[in-house]
Amino acid sequence: MSNTLTLFRSLLAAVCAALLAACGAAPVRGTGDLGLVIERASGAVLVVDTTARSVLARVEGLGDLSHASAVFSRDGRYAYVFGRDGGLTKVDLLLGRIDKRIIQSGNAIGGSISQDGRLVVAQNYEPGGIKVFDAQTLELLADIPSAYGDGTRRSKVVGLADVPGNKFAYALFDAGEIWVADVADPRAPKVTRYRNAGSQPYDGLVTPDGRHYLAGLFGEDGVALVDLWRPEQGVRRILPDYGKGQEKLPVFKMPHLRGWAVAGRHAYLPAVGRHEVLVVDTATWQETARIPVKGQPVFVMARPDGRQVWVNFAFPDNGWVQVIDTLEGRVVHTLQPGRAVLHMEFAPRGESVWISARDDHRVMVYDTANFRELAQLPAASPSGIFFTARAARIGF
Repeated sequence: MSNTLTLFRSLLAAVCAALLAACGAAPVRGTGDLGLVIERASGAVLVVDTTARSVLARVEGLGDLSHASAVFSRDGRYAYVFGRDGGLTKVDLLLGRIDKRIIQSGNAIGGSISQDGRLVVAQNYEPGGIKVFDAQTLELLADIPSAYGDGTRRSKVVGLADVPGNKFAYALFDAGEIWVADVADPRAPKVTRYRNAGSQPYDGLVTPDGRHYLAGLFGEDGVALVDLWRPEQGVRRILPDYGKGQEKLPVFKMPHLRGWAVAGRHAYLPAVGRHEVLVVDTATWQETARIPVKGQPVFVMARPDGRQVWVNFAFPDNGWVQVIDTLEGRVVHTLQPGRAVLHMEFAPRGESVWISARDDHRVMVYDTANFRELAQLPAASPSGIFFTARAARIGF
């Protein structure tokens, strides 16, 4: 009798799932272990399950994803993918399909979502500036051009990050400025401008508590810092001499800064044009150490518990990944996941890490405790990997 009942329940569940699919309704499942893998060359994304380490769906039609990134709705159901062609695509992770898509600029390199989840913001190279959209409908609510100097020029916008109070901080690469836009009233945004931030700010980091915004400087040694709790203090320059008196190497790929670089009370920052990771005390913003690594670091990412920091590199060392033990302050393991490692992402609690190997058309999954390979997933020229756990984190 029990076997018959079990069989009946299984058949009923299968029928219900089929009916839900036929009606276009989402299957009954959570979203906490979902994520996206960008297929860089094909204009598609893979919806993945981080627990099962499997691909659930492939969604096509997202345009130019050569420098794509994604953020997530508060409930983790929707991903907002920002494409290089100016496309902004809202993807339904549960149904595995595009919900809405617009072309909002000529050239875009990323975006963010507001603290309350109501607004999605895109940062643009061309025509320059940021645009604010309704997260549900993708209706344009505000267009904030990045005009500088005499007002006739527009700067490329980089380093966009959400900060508390439904504000967004970002850098103007050409102008050497940092702006903070308050979009609590998205149809009447208020912008605070910090001029003389430094030469060519190239990316931004918000500390996990949302207090400090840092912009790395490409045109000079140093990092620009704004204390968002004390905005009247303006921009403070930190690490001004980390390359003083040394010859810089050619930079093959711009490094990236984000809140993932913070482990405990220290930030681990990629040194531009050097084979080093800089360790900075976030209480004093003073450099405390430099850790030699194999190549020019691109992503320097802390495991969620802060005990490890994983580093990948620019060409010609982009087939390697190194692991720093933050207690020992040195590299303790080196991996070779594949050719052209472009991105890494930790499972929400850090027990595994996913690594994209673009030129080998695969995503590798490793155990972070013993560095054992756990899985390989085929993917067409994979680049960015983004998990829904980002929905609950500031600056992601």
